[in-house]
Amino acid sequence: MLELFRYYQAGIANTVFGLSIYALLVWLGLNMYAAQLAAHVLGMGFNYLSYSRHVFRDAGAGKVRFVAAYGGNYLVGLGTLAAVARFVPSPYLAGILTAGIVSIINYFALKRFVFLEKLS
Repeated sequence: MLELFRYYQAGIANTVFGLSIYALLVWLGLNMYAAQLAAHVLGMGFNYLSYSRHVFRDAGAGKVRFVAAYGGNYLVGLGTLAAVARFVPSPYLAGILTAGIVSIINYFALKRFVFLEKLS
């Protein structure tokens, strides 16, 4: 339970970082899907550091697995954004709702696929 709490602590910082980039790019006139891709790529490095050092600090981190998980996470996020945008006219609100939904899936992907128990 403590790990999940730390995940959402880091997740708040990661989300603020990523959504700020997304909102700035949308505000500057970039298409919301292109903005999501740019924010996702820029946020990956920030997220890796926060998750590996704060949340899953006792686990072995696989950088290749992290990139693969975030590739899958991006595709899930893209599909979710497309679905949410059909019902929510604001690209800002659609981005926020998508981030919330995808964060749940991302936790399990990171825990089960990326940050594995270290062998003693």
